[in-house]
Amino acid sequence: MKTVFITGANKSIGFETARQLLQQGFYVYLGSRNLQNGQKAVEQLKAEGLENVETIQIDVTDENSVKNAREAIGKSTEVLDVLINNSGISGGKFDVEGNFIPQTAADTSVDVFKEVYDINVYGVIRVTQAFLDLLKKSDEPRIVMVSSSQGSITLHSDPNYKYYHFKGAVYLSSKSALNMYTVNLAYEFQNTNFRINAVSPGFTKTDFNNNLGTGTVEDAAKRIIKYVLIENDGVTGKFFCEETNPETGEIPW
Repeated sequence: MKTVFITGANKSIGFETARQLLQQGFYVYLGSRNLQNGQKAVEQLKAEGLENVETIQIDVTDENSVKNAREAIGKSTEVLDVLINNSGISGGKFDVEGNFIPQTAADTSVDVFKEVYDINVYGVIRVTQAFLDLLKKSDEPRIVMVSSSQGSITLHSDPNYKYYHFKGAVYLSSKSALNMYTVNLAYEFQNTNFRINAVSPGFTKTDFNNNLGTGTVEDAAKRIIKYVLIENDGVTGKFFCEETNPETGEIPW
């Protein structure tokens, strides 16, 4: 039975990804910053008859928490087949009518950048580095970075891009940084069976965006899982968003 660790999996896209992977026969380590929320998520999945799941408490901004998560999973399995770096925040705020307040490059404080980067970038690095040893023991190691098409510098430089006017200096740049980390990591493992890709699940309706999204968590999870299941001769070091490119999925960095 293949194993997968998903950060931020107690709700929304992460939770649905856990559900679908359980349905496909994976053993799921469900990461949650809040242990109680994680346990509730596991109870819900088990109530659906999906038994091969357990909660892992992890705060990706805390080195000790990441270390403890690695030790907990290491006691359960000697091999981790898949890591899905799903945890993330927008750092954004909404007005009283529920509209997103843009994060301007001219005025947003460095403290906001630090808060968002600590989860969206540094948190991914902490977790990935902590679990590489277990992933290296897999015959088909996979890392999926849950990114966003909003992190594409090419797209956001194009006035014809449908989200061109949906700027946000903090969130967008954090995903661009995550994308570059993905490129570098994939390069370092290019001659191995590792397949490491960045995947945008699309503009999905969740509390992450105050339910302003248009896509479903079911479709978002399927897009992520596609790159969990790729073969050893499949792509690596690429960026995908089926919402933007329904034909091949690949989009520019």
